[in-house]
Amino acid sequence: MKTALITSTGSVATDITIKSLRRMGFKIVGCNIYPKEWIVESCEVDVFYKVPPVADQENYLTTIHEICEKEEIDYVLPMIDYEIDLLNVNREWFEERDITLCISPKEALDIIRNKKILADFIEKECPGTQSIPTEMLRDIKELEWDFPVVCKPYNGRSSQGLRYIYNKEEWDEFVLTADKEVYIVEPFIEGPLVMVEIVRQDDPHKVVAMTRRELISTPHGCSTTVHVYKDEELEENSKILADKLNVLGDVNFEYILDKNGTYHFVECNPRFSAGCEFSCMAGYDYVENHMKCFMNKEIEDCHFKHNMIIARKYEEYITATDIDVEYGNTCH
Repeated sequence: MKTALITSTGSVATDITIKSLRRMGFKIVGCNIYPKEWIVESCEVDVFYKVPPVADQENYLTTIHEICEKEEIDYVLPMIDYEIDLLNVNREWFEERDITLCISPKEALDIIRNKKILADFIEKECPGTQSIPTEMLRDIKELEWDFPVVCKPYNGRSSQGLRYIYNKEEWDEFVLTADKEVYIVEPFIEGPLVMVEIVRQDDPHKVVAMTRRELISTPHGCSTTVHVYKDEELEENSKILADKLNVLGDVNFEYILDKNGTYHFVECNPRFSAGCEFSCMAGYDYVENHMKCFMNKEIEDCHFKHNMIIARKYEEYITATDIDVEYGNTCH
């Protein structure tokens, strides 16, 4: 039996990841910064560990190494971008022990995790994909777009640090206070978010793409209701982009669909997206096929069935009884 480590068990995609790994016969180890009883999925793995936050890089890596050695981990599935960032530049320890990090190659991630570099890459390499003009705040002498404009960290996730600037007064204040080495600026494009879930492998070469439009979403970008449909041109261009980037396994491309029907590329999530389970429910197990990419097994073909609306609900679980909890602030 192979053993997989799922990091950040509180990630929205953890539920479908556990379900798929169970079907594949994996022993599942999970970890999180919160106590086991605080996260339902932490209670559903075979073995759970509480770990330091990834921001505490040295202690986080040490703890992950200890878990890998104690539990004889074969595959590591990082669930959030900041974990991927850290593991991406610390691959050697895992490679020396034949532990597979289930993430794209370093060269791909170095492009993907910098929104400015990625926008420039798409403009140069993928003429079929419409990127959004993107400038580093430090390079802007005079704003060339009308308000509102979008400002966000070049390496951000889950809308953290996202700002909409609506007038010159707000812009002047933002320029004075924001970190010019971190923030990028883009014109605002109105329209719904559209996701293309991708799985790609090199040998044999295959790329699978499925499209969904977000109908209802939380402020932090977690969709609760989506419309799954087929757009052959968008999916073909997304496959080309996946090939150019040389991604491996599952990634998620995010677009804005404007009122004229043009898709504008926003960013790439180099992991299971929060809406990954929607695509799985639509007929293609992205988690299983992601794993096949790292197990030297051929991924399955995807046969689109029909358009559908899929919605998720929240469900409550009792994870512990007769237990005391220390005083502390609410976690967000």
